[in-house]
Amino acid sequence: MKKLKNINITLMIVRGAIIAALYASLTILLQPLSYGPLQFRVSEALTILPLFFIEAVPGLAIGCFVANAYMYGPIDMILGSLATLLAAILTRIFKKVWLGVIPPIVINAFVIPLILLMVGEKIGYWFTVLTVLIGQTGAIIGIGVPLYYALRPLIKRGFLKASDNKMK
Repeated sequence: MKKLKNINITLMIVRGAIIAALYASLTILLQPLSYGPLQFRVSEALTILPLFFIEAVPGLAIGCFVANAYMYGPIDMILGSLATLLAAILTRIFKKVWLGVIPPIVINAFVIPLILLMVGEKIGYWFTVLTVLIGQTGAIIGIGVPLYYALRPLIKRGFLKASDNKMK
C-alpha cells in the first residue's frame, strides 16, 4: 500500500510539473499574444485543470511565475502568480466547469490591469479590465472548456487518473 501511495504522489508531482511547464512554455512561445493590455493567453485554457487534478493548483501558479519572469519581472511574478493561485484554488473548490471558469476570468480581469499600471504601462484601468476579461473569456471558454470535455471521458474511463478519484 505504501508503494502505491508513493507512486500516486510521484504521479501528482510529475503532472504538476508538466502543467507548470506547459503553462510557461505556451505563454512564452506565444509571447505577442500573452502579455500586455490586449492579451489572449492561450495557456489560461489550462486553468480548467484544477477541476480534475489538485496538483494543477501549484502547477498553474509555478507556470505563471516562470512565464511572468519573462516579461514584467518581480511585481508580475509575485502578484500574477498569487492571482493565478487564488483562481486555481477557487476553481478547485467550485468543482463544476461553469462555476470553475469564473475565478480565472474575473480575478485576472481586475488584477492584470493593476500589475500593468504598477510596471509602468500607460493604460486605462477599466479599458484594460475589459480587454483582459475578453481575452480570458476567449481562452478559457473557447479552449479550456473544450479541453475539459475532451479530458472528462478519458478520466471516467480510467485512461487518465484524477487526483481525488472523483469525477466532477
